[in-house]
Amino acid sequence: MKIAKSWMWILALGSLWGLAEVAGEGLWAKSIPFASVWLSAFAFFLMGAGRGLINKPGTSTAMGATAALFKLANAAPYFCHLLGIVMLGLAFDAAATLWMKNEKKAGGKSALSGFVGAFTGYAAFALIITYVVRFRPWVRGGLPMVLHHIFVSGTLAAVASAVLVYLGFRLGLSGNSISERQPRWAFAGALALLAVLWTLGRVI
Repeated sequence: MKIAKSWMWILALGSLWGLAEVAGEGLWAKSIPFASVWLSAFAFFLMGAGRGLINKPGTSTAMGATAALFKLANAAPYFCHLLGIVMLGLAFDAAATLWMKNEKKAGGKSALSGFVGAFTGYAAFALIITYVVRFRPWVRGGLPMVLHHIFVSGTLAAVASAVLVYLGFRLGLSGNSISERQPRWAFAGALALLAVLWTLGRVI
């Protein structure tokens, strides 16, 4: 029950990330400045919370994969956005596995993981989408677009993520202590949240 409950919450948090990405399409449509930064910051808050619930390698990658699947199922298939989501999950997973392993309280290591995870995710995405996938808008934008994404948007996202991973990790640790006292209610709550999120994804 404990393992199932924890992973159910990972899926629920990943779905909440996916819902934010679906709802966040409006930011792109309205050309809101640094739309990716706002969405990424929220994602890192959720991934920090996820690490507080189950601090094991692969959990953040699973959240990113869940978020990408949620968006693919409930919004137009902008594959560059899906790649960005997956890269953030992978990058934070690597950083958190390196620095947050066995951490029992939020501190400098969680903030560092957020900063490095976000910056690395932005850099990896920009390089892959431009020079490996060769997605036309990025190829046309060339090196200036890549550098702006990494050093401007990436830095803003990294600073925000340092704070939000710290806060999310604290929240996750607190939630984990509560769920351990009431595992059945925690499992039922995660399952209910998962159902609500996927229902919302179909109607918004």
